[in-house]
Amino acid sequence: MSLKFDFNNMISLNVGEHGVKQEDIDEILPFAHTAATHLKKIISDPGARVKLSLEWAKLHQQDKKQIDDIIKLGRQISLKYENVLFLGIGGSYLGLKAAQDALCPPYYNEFKTLRKKSARIYLEGNNLDPDTLQVLLKNLNPKKTFVVVISKSGETTETKVAFILVEQWLKKAIGKDFGRQVLAITDPESGSLRKRVNEEQKKDPLSFRSLPLLKGVGGRYSEFNMGLLHLAITGINIKELFEGVKDMASACSQDNVLKNPAYMYALLQVILYRKKAKSLSILMPFSQTLKSTADWYVQLLAESLGKKYHRKIENHDGLESWVTDKDNLFNRGPTPIAASGTNDLHSIQQNNVEGENNKVITFIRVQEFKTELKVPAKEAAFLAGKSFSQLMQIAQEATEWALTSEKRPNCTIIMPQVNAYYWGALLFFFEMATAFEGELFNVNAFDQPGVEGYKNYMYYKLGKPGIPPAVAEEIKKKPLIKDPKYIL
Repeated sequence: MSLKFDFNNMISLNVGEHGVKQEDIDEILPFAHTAATHLKKIISDPGARVKLSLEWAKLHQQDKKQIDDIIKLGRQISLKYENVLFLGIGGSYLGLKAAQDALCPPYYNEFKTLRKKSARIYLEGNNLDPDTLQVLLKNLNPKKTFVVVISKSGETTETKVAFILVEQWLKKAIGKDFGRQVLAITDPESGSLRKRVNEEQKKDPLSFRSLPLLKGVGGRYSEFNMGLLHLAITGINIKELFEGVKDMASACSQDNVLKNPAYMYALLQVILYRKKAKSLSILMPFSQTLKSTADWYVQLLAESLGKKYHRKIENHDGLESWVTDKDNLFNRGPTPIAASGTNDLHSIQQNNVEGENNKVITFIRVQEFKTELKVPAKEAAFLAGKSFSQLMQIAQEATEWALTSEKRPNCTIIMPQVNAYYWGALLFFFEMATAFEGELFNVNAFDQPGVEGYKNYMYYKLGKPGIPPAVAEEIKKKPLIKDPKYIL
């Protein structure tokens, strides 16, 4: 069994003028084949993959000994410490949360029997709210807590300030050897965090151990690199996960766009965005354990496709480079929204069915849940004897019907089970689909220049040294204007 992509309800046959017609596919197909050839060429070239940030496409081929070493390290940490505190933001938070919610038992931290001798996991360093971190530092025992800080540069404000406080907390309780309870996942060569690791390692080889963030792997595409230690600590089967990734990578390597599930998903989404004004992309898994996976997808799609300018491809001595085409304004990209069934059927679904017809809804349907519950035979009349999984699947089908009957395009990813194999396949499917959407939109799906704006403003206001004069000047020229008459 494998993941299936059912796109019947994206086609005009089912949703009329709001769906994709055969002529729409015929029109884009030559360009799509060119885009597929281009993407395949980059992925097959190790140098190009690293340079253009597509190394994520080959993470399932990582060295097996390195994977075994990470698994061993993770088990050692989990057996020695009661708690592991991960500090990271963006993909370094969302990827871990998605994995933990999907692949660990619900309420993993609350019940020892569920953890099976694994450590509790806490995720912080992903916001600047003082209330959350201080609760952990007041209530966790620092002597029984291992800390993993994830940052490519070491300079991201949210993670950096959290680590400063956590470091003081450890040092106060443990003393000079506190660094033996710290591991950094960071750039292997540069950045302030790498510099700190190198300095501490010179003093004590057991202090500030580290794992590398591989070159050519951006944060939102990095779960199968950055997230491996987290998977190992929680006891998730990494080798099974990579089998799922490998099999999906094979399915998504087909040259025929119409037979390639990820490419077809991307192609239909792009047609609906361009020709049918479907600007909102809603991911609604019918499994509570996959809600955080939908949150992960929001970052993947938003940062990858929401761009101000088109991409310009340049070639110098046979080496391809992508630069921002300042003469070719884009200012577009689908807006992703995370939802979940069935709870959001009592909120966002009203707008999906009767509000503006500007959305594409992607369902994830789980065929077999890990456990089963049944309504007692003598209770609830027509619900008597029905299983929860049966009710969930009928609810998904009913949601699909309600949308389709109102000519609202939707599609379904059919997932046999939520386990490491299929979850790995699911993430790779979305990564490849997003990369192909970037090709079809002709944008760089692997940078995020829009994220730098808030960072630059914060650094300027905080007086950080080294801000480029041009950036500082731009901020001075565009101050925030707060007229009291517009504040009630």
